[in-house]
Amino acid sequence: MNETGKNIIRILGIESAAVTASVAIVTEEAVLAEYTVSNKLTHSQTLLPMIDAICRMADVKVADLSAIAVSGGPGSFTGLRIGSATAKGLGLAADKPLVHVPTVDAMAYQAYGYDGVICPMMDARRDQVYCGIYAFEEKEFRVLLPQAPRSVEEILEELARIAGGRRVLLMGEGVPVHREAILAALGERADLAPPHLALERGAAVAALGLAMYLRGETETAAEHAPEYLRPSQAERVRAEKAQTAGKAADTAVVSRDAVVREENAVKQEEKEQKTAPGKTEPAPKQDLNVEIDGHVGTRDPRWRRDGIV
Repeated sequence: MNETGKNIIRILGIESAAVTASVAIVTEEAVLAEYTVSNKLTHSQTLLPMIDAICRMADVKVADLSAIAVSGGPGSFTGLRIGSATAKGLGLAADKPLVHVPTVDAMAYQAYGYDGVICPMMDARRDQVYCGIYAFEEKEFRVLLPQAPRSVEEILEELARIAGGRRVLLMGEGVPVHREAILAALGERADLAPPHLALERGAAVAALGLAMYLRGETETAAEHAPEYLRPSQAERVRAEKAQTAGKAADTAVVSRDAVVREENAVKQEEKEQKTAPGKTEPAPKQDLNVEIDGHVGTRDPRWRRDGIV
């Protein structure tokens, strides 16, 4: 409780959807602690030590938390699984509810008060970005286009339709990758986010998670699962192999059927020739073999001519 006797709501935010690993503890009034790292260490090496560090610095135990907000996707499949497993483990151990925060929504939530539309772009590879379109209208956070994987051309067309003449704030690691196309489409209306707003942050996950927690949008640790929005690379490869194998099997079945049909046609043709009017069955071949003095010979007429038989 605080000095007025009111229960303090504390939300732990976990962000691991991309390269950046970030955790934070947020209340209704302040960010108590935040720890953000962007390096080549895997999230399995960084998340738990980072959470332990901010809990120590803020003098907050996991038991003191009201809920655990986790960036639920889209993003890196490995990163999302690690973040999800970390949140679920803490939630189960401490009996705390989880808040599933959409990753792209949390990125946009950082730009509170921006007078225009907000478009985070996470690089999704394969010439796509995970993106959505958002705005703060009368201080309320609005989702104008839900997060989804889209081509850059598609999201730029949606921006032209939704933003109209308003300015557009663009953020995320997908922006530098497609910078030329973005500037060509939006021109001077494009605002590129500064570094402190450009990438994912645990404080944004915790802050949006707090708003969702107050609305009752929670789930149990057992219920939580990441939202990938599209199959993983391994799943796509397996599907392509299965599709290729299926086509090969279909071709083999068609080939076997064609052979069987051809054989049946030949048999039918031979049968029709045998039973056609005016046709006579060929005389059975005579057995010309004969045994002479224990030896098998033949009834060849030449033998008779030569006096052998």
